[in-house]
Amino acid sequence: MQIIECQQSLPQPYRWHEFLAFHGRDVQQRSELLQPQSRRLFKALIWHGQPALLVLQWDEHQAQARLHLPEGVVQDADTHSQHQQQFQALLQRMLGLTWPPSALLQAHGRHAELGPLLARQRGLHVPASPTPFEALSWAIMGQQISVAVAVSLRRKLIEAAGLPLHSSTQQQVPEAAHLRASPDAEQVLQLGEGALRDLGFSQAKARTLLCVARAVQEGLLPLDDWAQQSARGLWNESTVEVMAQQLLAVKGIGPWTVNYCLLRGYGWPDGSLHGDVAVRRAIGLLTGTDKPDARAASDWLAQFKPWRALVAAHLWASLADKSY
Repeated sequence: MQIIECQQSLPQPYRWHEFLAFHGRDVQQRSELLQPQSRRLFKALIWHGQPALLVLQWDEHQAQARLHLPEGVVQDADTHSQHQQQFQALLQRMLGLTWPPSALLQAHGRHAELGPLLARQRGLHVPASPTPFEALSWAIMGQQISVAVAVSLRRKLIEAAGLPLHSSTQQQVPEAAHLRASPDAEQVLQLGEGALRDLGFSQAKARTLLCVARAVQEGLLPLDDWAQQSARGLWNESTVEVMAQQLLAVKGIGPWTVNYCLLRGYGWPDGSLHGDVAVRRAIGLLTGTDKPDARAASDWLAQFKPWRALVAAHLWASLADKSY
């Protein structure tokens, strides 16, 4: 077994509530094992095509991470350095640190409606999935259904197609031996539409997920390449718009799915989530009005560009302890 290690200092303040809620959304913990009391997360994921285990430990000021890999994934010192850089970028994305949210407070801290909410939720960061494909899959599963139903679908998909950890990892970290990595494009394609329908996917969602998986396999949706570009600071509004159009070309993917994936897969802070029912409800509560329709919500969020997705995360957090 091979291990890659890195650490990440945390801005102050840093709220862990959103991170814990997101990774604890499935109480059966099939792909992640959260231990809030000891401040640890065990997360199974697919790394360069192989099942791997992320072990994250944190305190108030920093997070330390280890990635347990099967032998042979890291070939030499040069590839070890590349894996190390990619792992550091993954950790930053997962912790919501790719684009520091403090700029939102600086820009809009005195806004009559949003300002008090930002002050109450100071230190909020948006946690991301470890891989963009996992984030996009979660977005597709969450279309037009409750969080609870989406969590159930996700669990069934992981149980049916998720990769178990390598035996050496299971022996080294026995408390996480039961975890399975959320399936990547290859595993989803191996399931096929019939198996996805048997798991409870609607025909539309099954076909959309398979279309996405096929596009990833064929290189038409280079999700991981986009993550590397983001880590190198190569993202801007123009490049994100090109990515969004490529995603929108897939039947069954609309603006909400694109912007949610950009947030949960890459940490992009400016996708407009005006179509989200919870966001619209929170806007109504915050402004003391009826729940706005999608157009009115879009208009209200527009004033916070380029932080609209981060504002949506604050609106989610204002509602309840659910992780959207």
